[in-house]
Order: sequence, then C-alpha cells, then structure tokens
Amino acid sequence: MAQEFTIKSNAIEDKINQLLPSQGGFQPGIDFSASTMVIPIVDLTETAEGSALRIDLQKAFTHTNVTFQETSNTTDTPINTTGYWLAIIQCATTGDNTNVMRSQVIVNDGTTDKVIFSFAYPNTTGNAAVEKTLIIKLSAGESIKQTTNQPGAFISVSYRQVADINGNLINP
Repeated sequence: MAQEFTIKSNAIEDKINQLLPSQGGFQPGIDFSASTMVIPIVDLTETAEGSALRIDLQKAFTHTNVTFQETSNTTDTPINTTGYWLAIIQCATTGDNTNVMRSQVIVNDGTTDKVIFSFAYPNTTGNAAVEKTLIIKLSAGESIKQTTNQPGAFISVSYRQVADINGNLINP
C-alpha cells in the first residue's frame, strides 16, 4: 500500500512555481504531498511524431537521399546545407609518389577551414585504404569540403542528411 507524506522544501516549491506559473504557486495552508507509489511513465513522443524508426534504419541511404563525391588531387564542396549529415568516408592511395599523400574532410565557415578527418600516407610504393563514418553538423554559412593533395590519393564520400538544423529527424 502506498504511503502519503507532505514535502516541505523551498527548492521544490520554487521549481514548481517556475515550471507551473499558472498554478499560482503555493498558497498559505496548502502543502505539496507525495506518495511512495511508483507510477510508470511511458514516453510515446517519437511514435506520435512519426519518427519511431530504429536508429540503424534511420541512417539508411536511398536513391533520393544520397550525395556521393569522389575527389583526387583537387578540392570539392559537395554539401553547403545546414543540418546534421552522415558521412561515410573512404580514402585510398595508389602507386608510387615521392610526397606524402593526404585526403581530408573539412568544415569551412566561409573563411576558415577546420579539418575533421585526415588520412595521410607517407611517400612509398605501397597502397593503403581506410574507411570512417562521421556525423557532421553544419550551421548557417558552413560547408563540407573534401580534398586530396596528390594524383595517387583518392577520397570518396557518401553523404546523407539525417536531421535538420533543429535536430528534427529526416527519415530515409
């Protein structure tokens, strides 16, 4: 059986007054009470919003939602739309080169580059490859750039927007 008891706490009273101003706060002679009974709370917000897709399925690529960009020995700017982006990055080097081969994904704010992923391979005759998955947030005025510095360095990136700038999920 549940027990009822009175709570005398200025901190709780202040928080209730802040969160529920229409209640007019505590009036003289009115006490805040609680119970030891456990009442479960079920949050159905995602289902009610229509965004109840499992997180692994939420990241799915489709024919209409994917942007693919392959770059070698140049810089490209494939994305300049605000929001949260899933990026699957693949970098590879081939052949013989006397310089360090570098592939990078960069967030640019219009003036400054910030490298968020870099793959560097020393001057050698071998081949190398790496794959990385990132979630990237772009604010207003920002863009994603991808670049390589040598003909033997390649970067391929598949991008998909997973949420708008406010965090509202975009289903595939």
